[in-house]
Amino acid sequence: MIEIAPLSSERYPEWDAFVLRHPEGSVFHTTKWKTAIEKAFHHRSCYLCAIREGAICGLIPLFQLKSILFGNVLSSVPFAAYGGILAEDQETFSLLLKQTKLIAAGLKVDYVEFKFLQPKDTSLPESDTYFTFIQQIQPDSESNYNSIPRKQRRMIRVGIKSGLKPIFGNEYVVPFYEILAANFARLGTPVFGRNWFEILLETFEENIKLMVIEHEGKIISGVLTFYHSDTVLPYYAASIPEYRALAPNDFQYWELMKEAGERGYRFFDFGRSKKGTGSFDFKRHWGFEPTPLHYQFHLRRSQQLPELHPMNPKFKWKIELWKKLPLPFTKIIGPRIVKNIP
Repeated sequence: MIEIAPLSSERYPEWDAFVLRHPEGSVFHTTKWKTAIEKAFHHRSCYLCAIREGAICGLIPLFQLKSILFGNVLSSVPFAAYGGILAEDQETFSLLLKQTKLIAAGLKVDYVEFKFLQPKDTSLPESDTYFTFIQQIQPDSESNYNSIPRKQRRMIRVGIKSGLKPIFGNEYVVPFYEILAANFARLGTPVFGRNWFEILLETFEENIKLMVIEHEGKIISGVLTFYHSDTVLPYYAASIPEYRALAPNDFQYWELMKEAGERGYRFFDFGRSKKGTGSFDFKRHWGFEPTPLHYQFHLRRSQQLPELHPMNPKFKWKIELWKKLPLPFTKIIGPRIVKNIP
């Protein structure tokens, strides 16, 4: 018999152990992601365990996001590329899905979002907006370098010849955030507050690293990377446009890939992108092939799939307006907006 129960703090180690051994488990399923979101945004969490014979056999992480702008949403999980149910078998999966729907009804949410990595036979409507890019890497740098297409290898050499220097250290979070915030503003996208990145670094400890790229004493780019199981995932990255000719983006991803391979990681996860965007094309230029993500939705009060992304035409004028706002203003208002976008 399977029992569905809320996650208790005593089961945190068992929960994370289950996530670690499940083939679809991700850093976003872990209790550290839960802790970081609760600390930074104070959203209501509802983490469910499926328990068989005293042991976890399935789980789903959930957060409720409620705002005037974006409605009442149950997300698995917010601010993440992956989420949804992890289960040992179909019976467990079905019970967790059923319980999630009951919770959604009780909270009167508009919809529930499941960010599945793999396709699920749930009969739920699905969005085809996002793709992910994951590729195996080797222990030796030469093999990894040779796997990169010629054009991007040339860009890496540009960075090397320009004297770019990779530096790891949490103490660089302030200059990294300033570059990231300016990049978000140029794209017309609200940015998280700096405290989100500080909390991530504090919470994930050895499972996260901040790397910045220095040129002649100036930090010109950076990337915040998660390490989970055998996978390295660069998740937040930005650079100063004026230094684009030095190829800091290509250089920093190469340094990250090289370091990860030497440390024994087997997969490089370039993260999710939307088709038709610059980041989608950049990852393909690196030789990574897109794999569709299976974001499914349980629609309760909503009549159609939500499209809370910049490709939605209804956001076009808002994006253009945001680009024109002063940077200091976007760093104040942006975090208040983005905290409620699942």
